[in-house]
Amino acid sequence: MASAMVSRFPARIISHTPATCRGSQQSLQRLRYQARLSPSALSVLSRYYASKSFPPHTVISMPALSPTMQAGNIGAWQKKPGDSLAPGDVLVEIETDKAQMDFEFQEEGTLAKVLKETGEKDVAVGSPIAVMVEEGEDVSAFESFTIDDAGGEKETPKEAPKEEASESTEAPESGSGTAPPKAEESKEPAPQAQESDSTGERLEATIDREPNITFAAKKLALEKGVPLKGMKGTGPGGRVTAKDVENYKAPASAPAASGAGAAAYEDLLASSMRKTIATRLGDSWNQNPHYFVSTTLSVSKLMKLREALNSSADGKYKLSVNDFLIKACALACKKVPAVNSSWRQIDGQTVIREHKTVDVSVAVATPVGLMTPIVKNADTIGLSSISGAVKDLGKRARDGKLKPEEYQGGTFTISNMGMNTAVERFTAVINPPQAAILAVGTTRKVAVPVETEEGTITEWDDQIVVTGSFDHKVVDGAVGGDFIRELKKIVENPLELML
Repeated sequence: MASAMVSRFPARIISHTPATCRGSQQSLQRLRYQARLSPSALSVLSRYYASKSFPPHTVISMPALSPTMQAGNIGAWQKKPGDSLAPGDVLVEIETDKAQMDFEFQEEGTLAKVLKETGEKDVAVGSPIAVMVEEGEDVSAFESFTIDDAGGEKETPKEAPKEEASESTEAPESGSGTAPPKAEESKEPAPQAQESDSTGERLEATIDREPNITFAAKKLALEKGVPLKGMKGTGPGGRVTAKDVENYKAPASAPAASGAGAAAYEDLLASSMRKTIATRLGDSWNQNPHYFVSTTLSVSKLMKLREALNSSADGKYKLSVNDFLIKACALACKKVPAVNSSWRQIDGQTVIREHKTVDVSVAVATPVGLMTPIVKNADTIGLSSISGAVKDLGKRARDGKLKPEEYQGGTFTISNMGMNTAVERFTAVINPPQAAILAVGTTRKVAVPVETEEGTITEWDDQIVVTGSFDHKVVDGAVGGDFIRELKKIVENPLELML
C-alpha cells in the first residue's frame, strides 16, 4: 500500500499513510522495504507518526513553476476547504518576482485545509501549502491541522542562483554561454550578512523591503506612477490591492527644498527582473560580436494588401503591419537558415544548432520590463493565426500570466517600435542564444521620383527602416546581408506571404 501511495502522486506532493500504519521500528523497516523509500522520505513519514492523529490525507506543497524558482508568494486561492479538485483545476495563483502563474492541480480529491493564506510571501518550493483528502471524506477533522503536522516549513536555499534568463529568452539547459546555470551548478558560498555603517542595523533583505502587494496592484502602480513605499493596504494582512492604488491620493505638495542639503534625485530600488535584464543583455553585448545591417522597406503594397484582408475579415481578425513582418521574417529565416541558428556548448563541444522551425520571439514592453513571448512555427501558420497569437501573448505578458515555455526557446526575435512615430530607426541587442534580432522603425511617407513617358513625377511611398543585429560567431556579414535581401524581397512583394 505504501509503494502505491508513493508512486501515485508527483514529486511536488508529499503522501502520508493512514494513522493505522503507525507502530514499531519493525513497521518502519517494512515500509522502507515495500516502498523502497529513501532515508529522507522515511524521515517525513517518521515525523508524521510523531504528530497528531488525522485521517488519510495528502499534503500539497509549493510547486516549482519555472526551472530556477526557489520560492513564491501566495496569490488568490481559487478553491476553498470542502471544494472538489479535478485534474486541470486552478488551485491557487502563485506569484514570483517576474510573473503570476496559475497552479493547475492534477489530482482528484477534496481540499481539506489551506495552510498558507493569500498574501504569504517567500514560501519555499516544497513547503506545505494545503491538505487534500479523498473525494467524499470529512474535512472537519483537519480544522486543527498545522504546517508542523505536514512536516514543517522548507527553507529557501541561502544561495540564490545567478539571475534567470530575462523572461525573454533561454532556459538553463540551452547550452548557451549566457544561459543561467542549472541548480546543481551553483556552488559559490552564500554571502554573509553585513552590518550597516550608517545605522548599525543588519541589512534588510530585498523581499522584506518590498511592500505586501498583489501583482495586479504592482502593475497598476507602475502604470500610474503611484509610490508604494509606506502605502497601507486594505487586503488580507494589510496587503495592498489594485483598489488601494486606484484610491491613492497624492499628499499636498511641500514647499520646494532649498539650500545645499536639498536632494536633487531619487533612488529607486531595481527590481529582480530589471537586474536580470541588465545582466543578460550586458552578457549578450560582451559575448556576442554584434554587427548591423540596415535597409529601407517599401510597404505600400503590403499596406494595401492588409487593408483588403481586414475589410473582408468580417471582424474575425484585424491584421497589423507587425503580423506581416513576423511572417516575412520567418520565411526569410527558412531561406537563410544560418540566421535561424544558435551558438551552443554541448557535452564539452561547441556546436551551431540550425533550427528546423522558426519560433519568432516578439518584444513586448510591460510595466515591469521587456518580455519576448514566442509565436511558434511562424513559418507554417497563417497571418490570422499569427495575429491572434500576438494579441493573446502580448496581453498575458503585460498581465504577468505567461508560462516559462511561452517566453523561453525562440529562434529569432523582432522588436518593433513603429508605434512611436518619433523612432525612425534603432538597433537592438541580440537575445542569446539566438543569433539575430530585427529592429523595426515607424512607417513614413516618403516622396520618390518615378520616371514616366511624360517625364519624372513624384509619388508618395510608405517606407520602414529596419536594422538587423547579427552574432558574427554564427552569421557572417555576407549571410546577414542575404537575410536582409530576402526579407526586403518578401515584404515588397507581399503576395509571397500568401503562398
